[in-house]
Amino acid sequence: MTPTGEITTRGGLVPGGDAFALARVSDMQCAIGQGRAIIQGRAWQGAYPVVVTAPEVLAFADGDPLYPRIDAVLIRVVDTEYDLAPHSAARLEIVQGTPATSPVAPVISGTAELLYQVTVPAGASQWTGGLDWATAVTDRRRFTTSVGGITPAGWSDSWSGAYVGQYRDNAGALERWDGSAWTTYPAPESAVSWTAVALAEGYNNDGNKAGPLRYRRINLGGVPHMQWRGGVSWSQKGEPPNDGVPLAKALADGFRPERHTPVAAAAGGVPLKVDFTTGGLARLIVSEGVTTWASFTGITYPLDR
Repeated sequence: MTPTGEITTRGGLVPGGDAFALARVSDMQCAIGQGRAIIQGRAWQGAYPVVVTAPEVLAFADGDPLYPRIDAVLIRVVDTEYDLAPHSAARLEIVQGTPATSPVAPVISGTAELLYQVTVPAGASQWTGGLDWATAVTDRRRFTTSVGGITPAGWSDSWSGAYVGQYRDNAGALERWDGSAWTTYPAPESAVSWTAVALAEGYNNDGNKAGPLRYRRINLGGVPHMQWRGGVSWSQKGEPPNDGVPLAKALADGFRPERHTPVAAAAGGVPLKVDFTTGGLARLIVSEGVTTWASFTGITYPLDR
């Protein structure tokens, strides 16, 4: 199963269905359903595979007259070779907590696996309405898998990995143990910085208050893309200077599309077209009504064929 050391195993439930599900039986009784689990004893003791083959009913003691308490529902292994017990067995049991104004759950010790914590209100009994099953139960089940398997998410997933390359599911995110911490897998890409553009004569940055013209190369789905941000402006309405080319020089080879790429853009209140060429330039193709600015913000296009 999932190792935690040279001779120890992560305890937990074996995934499959709703293992060890808790269901209300009466005001003060519940049933624990079928399931399989691995329970780790002391390091030299080893781990025990256990199974519940049919639902078992557990009864909670009446509540304290003055204070609430938190009880723990668990599955425990006793082994005559290591414990003061007349015979070896695996059993479901309730460990009763201490009543208090702000009660805390009991500490679980020995060869056991915690399943649930149940809040028992002051004065609770079958004669007073019993437990509020909708709110009383806190699920504390956790899971374990075979070596190489991805451990499902469960309660108390702050555990450390046992070997580099171990994986777990954590609330829907896949994580990998790198030897010191769980890291998101695949690792998020580092932020790519923006590169400012040198503008041709007659153009200014911050057209329509969109900020300076910038670009960066990013990967989307494994495909290299160019992404642009910012805007340019010019003085003569409807007539961008330099034959509509705002860049002072061509972009480097790695930032040029492999095919001629026309893209729609906003400009002076009407749309225009920006042609991105294989030579690394951009040309504004204006339409009637264009005034004195063009925005590149939001322009993204692939660089490959």
